[in-house]
Parts: sequence; structure tokens; C-alpha cells
Amino acid sequence: MPEGHTLHRLAEDLHAAYVGRVVGSSSPQGRFVPEAARLDGRVLEDAEAWGKHLFVSFVDLPEQVHVHLGLYGTFAIAPAVGRPVVGQVRWRLEAEHTADLRGPNACELLSPPDVDAILARLGPDPLRQDADPERAWRRIHASTVPIATLLMDQSVLAGVGNVYRAEVLFRHGVPPMTAGRRLARKRWDAMWADLGGLMRTGVRSGRIDTVRPEHEPDAMGRPPRADDHGGEVYVYRRDGQNCLVCDSVIRRRSVSGRNLFWCPSCQHRG
Repeated sequence: MPEGHTLHRLAEDLHAAYVGRVVGSSSPQGRFVPEAARLDGRVLEDAEAWGKHLFVSFVDLPEQVHVHLGLYGTFAIAPAVGRPVVGQVRWRLEAEHTADLRGPNACELLSPPDVDAILARLGPDPLRQDADPERAWRRIHASTVPIATLLMDQSVLAGVGNVYRAEVLFRHGVPPMTAGRRLARKRWDAMWADLGGLMRTGVRSGRIDTVRPEHEPDAMGRPPRADDHGGEVYVYRRDGQNCLVCDSVIRRRSVSGRNLFWCPSCQHRG
């Protein structure tokens, strides 16, 4: 599933391509036809990400389009109009560019109360300037649930997925099964700041890179990571391989139905 940086990058791309422009709106697939027709010919006002959710608003329209990509959704923008429809396009936007939304978990036109209800369920997003890390800390500090689970709970922290979860725990030496209430406030503050920095880098580059300069391929004389996920990481999908820092073997286990990766040596002190 795309992590929060992907949605923020998508919001920036949609903003650059469409904000302030009259847009064509259609649903070639047929599952968003009445809503798309209502948006057709309107001026797109804003595109904004909250965690893994995208909201698109239009001038003089109180409702917003809510998009959640889920595991398989894509929203691809191409610099042309009148392109042939390829695949199951749920929603198409056209101005000077064509944006095609395929396979989302959600694509719906929501009233302001419905939008507010979604936002109320989300924890703070490290990529948003209006985020309040104190809200996440209160949930974490009161919980006996493992921090690895809490970081993936979108009601605790919005936008963090499996990669950033594993990597930020490694970078701060936190055993993933540490109960939330055992995490020191100072360490949480450092993790929050680190997540913001890592995810902002991801927005700019379009991929997840978490290794420090001294552990990059050129610095270590090692080949770049070969993985369809892309990006240089410490532990994610590196189970069975040696840790870049201490040479221990990276481990993997299933937690709440998702694979968790960690280094038993670097992440031992809690």
C-alpha cells in the first residue's frame, strides 16, 4: 500500500497540473458517473493529502472527492489530453494533462461532515504543518500495544506504513515489540522528527531512502539494493541478509498480518 509520502507527492502533482483550471471529469469505467458529471467543467480548487487519504476540492462546491488508493490503486498524470482509455479508469481528469485513477479502495464525493468524520479518525500526519505530535504521544504513552503495531495504526499516526515503520524503529534502536508506554518521550520526539525528514525526502524523490550517508552503496563499496520496492533501506525486506551497521542477520516476523523486519543486535535496548 502506498505510504503517506506517495499521497503528498500526488497532491503536489495534481495541484501543479490542475489547480485554478477548468477540468474535464469523467468515469470511463462507469462506477463514478453521476459524481464525475457533477464535477465536469468546474475549476479545481485544491488537492490535499492527509496520511494515506487524498481530498480534491472544486470552486463553489461544498463536497470533496475522497480517494484512498489501497493496495492496488494508482493515480497517474500524463502531459496530454484525449489519451485512449487503458484499463479500468474509475475517474479521469483532463485539462492540459490527463490524470487517470485506477483500482482505488475509495473514490467518492463526500459532504463536509463526511470529510470531517474521516479526518477525525486519523492521527497526526508527520508531513503536515498543522500536525500535533502530542496527540500521537498520548495514545502511545497510554498503550500496552507494541510500538510496531501503534506506528501502523492510522488513528495513532497517519501516513506511516510498513517501510517507514521498520526503518524508523531501526534508526532509533527500538525493539519493535516494545510496549508503547515503555517508549521514552525523548525517543518519541526524535522518531517523530525523523519520520518527517525521511518522508519529506520521499515526497521529493518519489521513493523511500532511509540509510545514512556512511551506509550508502558508494560509501560501503556495496552494490545498490536490488528490489522492486526501490530505495536504500536498513531492514525492510532484508531478512536473512547482514545488517549494514553491525553485520547481524536481519529477522522477520508477522505482526498483525504484516511482515515486520528488524535487527536483533541494533534494536535491543528499548
